[in-house]
Amino acid sequence: MNKNLGTTEGSPVIKVAALIIIFGGVMYAKSIITPILLALFISIICAYPVSWLEKKKVPKGLALLIVILGIIVIFSGFAFLIGGALASFTSDVSKYASTLTNISNSFIQFLNAKGLKIPQDQLSTLIQPAKILKITAGALNELFSMVGNTFLIFLIFLFMIMEFGSFSVKAKAILSDSDESNAYFSTIIQNIRQYLGIKTLLCLLTGILIYVALWIIGVDYPLMWALIAALMSYIPHIGSIIAAFPAVLFALVQLGLGGALWTLGSFLFVNNVLGNFVEPRIMGKGLGLSTLVVFLSLIFWGFIFGTVGMFLSVPITMTIKIILENNEKTKWIAILLGTPTEAKKYLRHKELAKKQQEATS
Repeated sequence: MNKNLGTTEGSPVIKVAALIIIFGGVMYAKSIITPILLALFISIICAYPVSWLEKKKVPKGLALLIVILGIIVIFSGFAFLIGGALASFTSDVSKYASTLTNISNSFIQFLNAKGLKIPQDQLSTLIQPAKILKITAGALNELFSMVGNTFLIFLIFLFMIMEFGSFSVKAKAILSDSDESNAYFSTIIQNIRQYLGIKTLLCLLTGILIYVALWIIGVDYPLMWALIAALMSYIPHIGSIIAAFPAVLFALVQLGLGGALWTLGSFLFVNNVLGNFVEPRIMGKGLGLSTLVVFLSLIFWGFIFGTVGMFLSVPITMTIKIILENNEKTKWIAILLGTPTEAKKYLRHKELAKKQQEATS
């Protein structure tokens, strides 16, 4: 009887049911978990400058103070600049939305004049580009209202960054019976820090380049569109498309077709150069996700944590993938989450290991 009970407890159905219960609890407590996730995310990123300052012989306490003051200055500056731009954009969004609706109606009338006979009323209910600007403003308002709980996030971040150095010591104490477990834990932390650190620098570079390009073109609110581009750059493949769409529509309303094309070209150029040439060269191997997994993780973590989950979807999934690929028993799941290139590399490595084993025997 105990044997059957043990088999039932280890069955896939029980495991799936346990996961559903866990995720249900996470959704229920997302108001608490979301600030912790954001604080952890910021702490992992800020661990790099702290360690860099320590290597330059700066005392740990002073290094922490410098990084914390830097974070306060950066967040205060962005809150001041973007808050004003967002308030102005939100107040004017209805005007821009009505102009965009008129442009779309004129385009439909042009197509009808060419003999296509598109039912304007039905198409207008299905395709409403003016709503994109309203959705953009709503998403930004939700994000900043969440970040408005800055004090709680900052407190959690403050305690996390001060305790960050002790995590490795505690892990060694817990896993002291196995050197292999210590190496496994260290590899996971190192890979996560490397991914988040490099990705954050690339996102900042994306935002700066988009800001400069839109400022030269003359698009209003370039800082806000640059912020969206920087945040969406955490989502590979589809993040740049999501970021470009409202900016291009806004440029169409403000500057006309020429301005929209220049804006679209700027987004394509920046994201292609950084995404296809710069990032693969410095990111390293074993850190990619397939396009399908990126899209599904965006939907899943957005469903679990809302707008914040959408922005953190790839870092969270990437963390899970790194953990899985550092364990031989779960490496196959990491391969499913990864790109075909990674699967081919793993297959070649597996075949090479098999040939070496045959040669040795």
